[in-house]
Amino acid sequence: MGKIICVIGNKGGTGKTTLSHMLAHGLGLFGMRAVAVLTDELRDNLSKVNRTYLPFDARSPDQLAVAAARLRATEGWIGVIDGGGNRPEIDRKLAAMADLVLLPFRDSHEDMRTVSRDLEQFPQAWALPSQWPTNLWAANVATRSIDSQMAIHKDRILAPSYALSASKLMLMKEIPASLPRPLNNAAREIALQ
Repeated sequence: MGKIICVIGNKGGTGKTTLSHMLAHGLGLFGMRAVAVLTDELRDNLSKVNRTYLPFDARSPDQLAVAAARLRATEGWIGVIDGGGNRPEIDRKLAAMADLVLLPFRDSHEDMRTVSRDLEQFPQAWALPSQWPTNLWAANVATRSIDSQMAIHKDRILAPSYALSASKLMLMKEIPASLPRPLNNAAREIALQ
């Protein structure tokens, strides 16, 4: 059976779509067969050209059911489902079908409050600091914010995915034939977690 990873969360703008593509890309770089499943109706479907994974359009409930069934029936594949933001009912459905749930959040108090509530709602989920600051001072401030606001969930917070301007390349309709090494390395780090 294939595995399903769902990247969800009630707050929009936390980097769910970027993280989904980077995770699928990182898995592909390790030679794993991965699919990035798009469910957000506001996003455009992406080309598979030059990708280490397959993008799959599942913006309708029927398409999502087909994607989930195919993944479950196909051994060795990993599906990374991008849940989109501000869709709590869809988040619950995706979490119920997932082998792993990831909740990305940025270094803002609002994101941390929201992801804390999501961690309460999804006890099997892991929080993933996304687009985390690379400036040492800002990263230290953000880490202290986690310590003060999310201490109760400290054991369910993964290592951060740092801000990387090249990550925007993952969301292009067709990505370049060669991606920057820092982007590939960041995608591998996410996949390793």
